[in-house]
Amino acid sequence: MSVIVITGASSGIGRALALRAARAGYDVVGIGRNRIALDALAERVRSEGGRIAVEALDVADPANAKRVVDLAHRAFGSIDVLVNNAGHVAVGALVEQSDDALRAQFGTHAIGPIALVREALPLLRASRGQVFLVGSGVARVPVHGLGAYAPSKAATRSIAAILRRELKTDGIAVTYVDPGVVDTAFMSRAGMPGAPAAIMATPETVARKILLAVARRPRVLNAVPWQTAFVGLAEFFPHVTDFVLERNPTLVGTQSSPEPALAASAAPVALPPAPDEAEASLHTPAEAGSFDAAIEPVRRRMERVRLSEPFVRGLLQPDAFLEPDEVALRWAGMPNKNERAATVEVLDALHAAGFLARDGEAYRVLRAP
Repeated sequence: MSVIVITGASSGIGRALALRAARAGYDVVGIGRNRIALDALAERVRSEGGRIAVEALDVADPANAKRVVDLAHRAFGSIDVLVNNAGHVAVGALVEQSDDALRAQFGTHAIGPIALVREALPLLRASRGQVFLVGSGVARVPVHGLGAYAPSKAATRSIAAILRRELKTDGIAVTYVDPGVVDTAFMSRAGMPGAPAAIMATPETVARKILLAVARRPRVLNAVPWQTAFVGLAEFFPHVTDFVLERNPTLVGTQSSPEPALAASAAPVALPPAPDEAEASLHTPAEAGSFDAAIEPVRRRMERVRLSEPFVRGLLQPDAFLEPDEVALRWAGMPNKNERAATVEVLDALHAAGFLARDGEAYRVLRAP
């Protein structure tokens, strides 16, 4: 049975890939910083008959690479596929980034992946395996407001090209993934609106294409080809790109959300927190209201998408962990973008009323209605 190691497995593309890979028969090693979300992922995989080992750690620290490889070897004996997917964005202008924020970005997107590939080389050589590095369109067309995210993702892209050439004689394939604009809470967690929902791909779409690429072993995987083509045009016509971005900042998330601005001297915030801080960083609302009052602002939205009140009420089991994609799957089966968006709106409303606490992209139930 093939073994796949996925970093950034607690949410978004990584979580979707872990679930899909387990269903396809892979043994999964899931790495992330959110211990609660990883435990929920492991429970889900095992409930479906899959095999998974998880560990909460920060891949930005190259010293953790050995822990990842040791876990894979101890649990399953090999590594066939290594997916470097972990990522996060920092808020603020590049010149305002603190040293810690810069180190976190380049550690997660460049230094950490190199260390992990280096540590995994013996197992990858033995399996003649494959390495994926998940990049971003901003690696080619950098935008402002994302701290060191764009330059660190440019490093990811360059690293993929170098590793592909260096590891070819070992029989190891290296694939750079341009995921396109993906419908996750990645940007909103950094206080930015991101791209319009209509143009976003789902994490499940990107995960499916990554898994299909294991058989093809391509140099580059463009998960959303038309978006890659658009990025190519933007790269070729930089003056036009500058003009468009200056007048439409929300197209790429360069405009901050309407939150109070940080003082100019304040260090930009790199998100999310480390796993050991997960419990302490739950953002518990100050005020708590009734269930009816909580859903009143979204009641008509629920009616339009046929999200029933009893279902929502039934979610509120104290200490339960709610991941938006999973909740949407439970009530909508194969949710479309409207149904996914409605799910997030309802969970946000319950959070505002004190029923839920946010933990990254997910929620923990604080109290019953």
